[in-house]
Amino acid sequence: MRCSRTRYALLLLLMMGTTPLYSWGQVNRTLPELEGVGVVERLNNPLPFRLEFTNDDGRKMKISELFDGQRPVLLTLNYSNCPMLCSLQLDGLVDGLKELAWTPGDQFRMATVSIDPLETPTRARLTKQTYIERYERPAALNSWTFLVGPEAHIKAVAEAVGFGYRWNEERQEFMHAAVTMVLTPDGRVSRYLYGVQYDARTLRLALVEASEGKIGSTLDQIILYCYQYDAHEGRYTPAAMAIMRLSGGTTLVVIALLVLILWRRGPKRHTAVITEQVNAP
Repeated sequence: MRCSRTRYALLLLLMMGTTPLYSWGQVNRTLPELEGVGVVERLNNPLPFRLEFTNDDGRKMKISELFDGQRPVLLTLNYSNCPMLCSLQLDGLVDGLKELAWTPGDQFRMATVSIDPLETPTRARLTKQTYIERYERPAALNSWTFLVGPEAHIKAVAEAVGFGYRWNEERQEFMHAAVTMVLTPDGRVSRYLYGVQYDARTLRLALVEASEGKIGSTLDQIILYCYQYDAHEGRYTPAAMAIMRLSGGTTLVVIALLVLILWRRGPKRHTAVITEQVNAP
């Protein structure tokens, strides 16, 4: 069974690395056991704020408490007893975040919702401790929330973000994709980041984009203007037209400045010549 699980996980990762997520329907026809598993992007869709879960401290809380209207939120759907894929994804996410100077709680927040309705807050807390230790950012302890809840609530969150998963009775495990959702400060889906490896620049730009200018520097905003997210590549790539517009605009500004400088120097030189002629013996 362990070998079978390993082969299945490797196959799933291979498909995720070579097949765009928007063509999961084709994969499903090839592998019937993956029917209903995948991601249907629902950009700008809001999360169900009123649903109540239990966090890793055992406290009841609503989804709305994850958002403060200022900071974007990184959301993942995983479960603690996942044999492989969840740990690969969260390891990759943490490794990418470690390359950022930003810290959860300051520029962004994080949340992980367990897709296993039988998972307990205690189990979720132990899983959280594992990743907090790997992250090596103590501040993340209070800004990365692990949530467990009833099946109906889990499905409602998954439905809101287009996350398809299902239980495989034969394997005794959930089948799902590896994806991190980037949410706006008011709880809408802004971006989907796929796979088990996360580039630090992609994470940063996705968070800047989701924050709608509330975090990040002016340089981040300029870079974001010149780059667009490529779902097939899984990263932000240069947008030719945006770069051309920016270059054209920069050129016009430079020319205008040169004209202004020459214009301001011109009268002074003319005046100096006249003065010399008047004062000449």
